[in-house]
Amino acid sequence: MLGSTPEAEETVSITNKFKEGLSKTRNQFTSKVNDLVAKYRKVDEDFFEELEEILLQADVGFETVVELMDKLRFEVQRKNIKDTAGIQSVISEKLVEIYEAGDEDLTELHIEEEGLTVILFVGVNGVGKTTTIGKLAHRLNGEGKKVMLAAGDTFRAGAIDQLQVWGDRVGAEVIKQAEGSDPAAVMYDAIRAAKNRKADVLICDTAGRLQNKVNLMNELEKIHRVITREVPNAPHEVLLALDATTGQNALVQAQTFKEVTNVTGIVLTKLDGTAKGGIVLAIRNKLHIPVKFVGLGEQMDDLQPFDAEKYVYGLFAEGLELEETSEDK
Repeated sequence: MLGSTPEAEETVSITNKFKEGLSKTRNQFTSKVNDLVAKYRKVDEDFFEELEEILLQADVGFETVVELMDKLRFEVQRKNIKDTAGIQSVISEKLVEIYEAGDEDLTELHIEEEGLTVILFVGVNGVGKTTTIGKLAHRLNGEGKKVMLAAGDTFRAGAIDQLQVWGDRVGAEVIKQAEGSDPAAVMYDAIRAAKNRKADVLICDTAGRLQNKVNLMNELEKIHRVITREVPNAPHEVLLALDATTGQNALVQAQTFKEVTNVTGIVLTKLDGTAKGGIVLAIRNKLHIPVKFVGLGEQMDDLQPFDAEKYVYGLFAEGLELEETSEDK
């Protein structure tokens, strides 16, 4: 066990957050993998076929599953693995490998050392975008940053008020105009205000209309232009909020937003509410956009930086712990 330094304790608590947040996925997924391991004592083609089916049901995504199966078959041959004991640690190791695929610092949020950092949030309505903005503001506040919010979703009724409620909760000033006003004008005001008040980070909300791709594209382009004109190289991050409970639908949304704007990272909300947490791997593998944060619960600090190892551990927790126990005997 790790020593009881504050860092070690924090690592354990974050690992537990992933473990708890992924319990729905794991209850379905791990129990199936455990049953599979119990059913097949030998690693053979039938075992692989059933494992493939379980992974697909967890929304890991076809391409990712194919890649994982190739890697597993290779590893099983290379290490001459005959029985299924210990196979879960091999599976989790390969999943982390696929996720990280040579990219370092995937989850790091780009924060400017000097001057204002602008983070633009995009995503359809109902995915928990405003809540996520509030939680991210809370997180950055805790890191000693002065955060301001821009109420750029002037389209949805109640969106501005909802952001204001979060601003009040986390102690972040909200720059807003009347409902129906031009979002780009709100951004302009917000950037001016953020500069005047020497804010470190400005987080901008946007309307989540997907019905009309052209309108969405034009609106985001205009917002982009205004931001870049006021702060060169901004926005420093364009974060796409996706609802994990929508499974493959989230993948379709990600694809659409990727086509209309330069998405730099994904925030996957409501991961604790789905049995299909494998979607994280599918998004990463198919769209090559890193998942930067995941929502693992209702609490203010349940928005956590995504960590591939902790995530995969969260999926396999019981199985890996069982394997460790049997190895220790």
